[in-house]
Amino acid sequence: MTMKTRICDLLKMKDTVGVHPPQQKMTAGAVIESTQLPDIVTLMMKQHSGAPAKLLVKQGDVVKTGQLIAEATAFISAPVHATLSGEVKRISSVVHPLTGELTTAVTIVSDGADDWVETVMVDPDGLSREEIIARVQRAGVVGLGGGGFPTYIKLQPPADKPIHTVIANGAECEPYITADTRLMIENPERVVAGLQIVMRVMKAEQAYIAIEENKPEAIARLRAYLAQLDLPHVHLFVLKACYPMGEAAVLIREVLGVEVPEGGRARDVGVLVQNVGTIAAIYDAVACGKPLVERVMTITGMVAKPKNLLVRFGTTASHLIALCGGVKPGGDELLFGGPMLGIAQLSYDSPVTKSVNCVLVKQSIMKEERNCVRCARCITVCPMGLMPLMFYNYVRKTIYDRLAEYRLETCMECGSCAYVCPAKIPLVSYIRIGKDELWKQTTDK
Repeated sequence: MTMKTRICDLLKMKDTVGVHPPQQKMTAGAVIESTQLPDIVTLMMKQHSGAPAKLLVKQGDVVKTGQLIAEATAFISAPVHATLSGEVKRISSVVHPLTGELTTAVTIVSDGADDWVETVMVDPDGLSREEIIARVQRAGVVGLGGGGFPTYIKLQPPADKPIHTVIANGAECEPYITADTRLMIENPERVVAGLQIVMRVMKAEQAYIAIEENKPEAIARLRAYLAQLDLPHVHLFVLKACYPMGEAAVLIREVLGVEVPEGGRARDVGVLVQNVGTIAAIYDAVACGKPLVERVMTITGMVAKPKNLLVRFGTTASHLIALCGGVKPGGDELLFGGPMLGIAQLSYDSPVTKSVNCVLVKQSIMKEERNCVRCARCITVCPMGLMPLMFYNYVRKTIYDRLAEYRLETCMECGSCAYVCPAKIPLVSYIRIGKDELWKQTTDK
């Protein structure tokens, strides 16, 4: 056993690792508001992990809200639905707001009617496992915690990876964001009903709804709601408040005391983790026949009136910010997501996608990067027991073949290391460069 492996193993034995940034949950008490619908939406054909969806409409077509406008093209892909009724004004190549890649997008101009396709309510108990999964797939449900992985795939684990536990992830550990918190407070019935559907599909023995301790209203609301029901196998689990508690491997460790094997997935230990927003979307798709065209987002930071809004995909950030009273003086940086994992935007006209849970306006702070002082703070906070300073050293020296030795691929890019770095080193940027170089080495062989 090497010394670095021993250090990492000892760190993973700690009760909790991570950081405690200021919460800034200024919208925790802000009820979810239905937004004034925009006049126009721009929908990316890739709002999910995997292959882009294939267009089924052309310029000039008239569509209804919820109408399928692009179909999945591969196993890892998801369909896209119109989020407004109106006319397809143009089809173009645009820069994706989350990846920076050129991607095909459809622009729909609203007719003001919000005329929906017909949806049919059904009793989920009367559906087979296959019918439930098909409904989730057709509705375009993807992970709403940020990953965007097609949900129907997660509902079909390999036969040799049976799932015994489902964890509904309501941690929402990143600062500013309260979309999931308000969903659990205001719509616990959708979360619990969706969780029951997932349990039945997975044939799971038990389920946990995991919420951080700093969300007392959500805890009380779900505890009271569960008390009304006879669900002996569904439990509420109160987590310590710590970032990145919402990451799947950290959550499983905290709730079940089980380590996901290095390089493995939650299913390797018999667990399925789903964001509470995704679980509510599963209920909407299965029981209501509703395609995924909207979600709750937190619009916050340096805006006049921070809010939680029910937002149609393809809406621009400028429209949402206007609904919140505009930008306060000094607000000069726009992020999709929170301050730890958010993606900076080039324009306020960037459209939101399925993976966006927060629109954050903040004041940019220029940080001068200095040399590493080897203080080891990045090591002590890493939830995966890694040594980020070694990633930084080897990427700077372009010694990429040593990165795998320090388990670079295990990094979840949570940003805890960069947050505590006294030298202001953007460690996640170095880590992403290292991962890209390792991938190039693998594909070149």
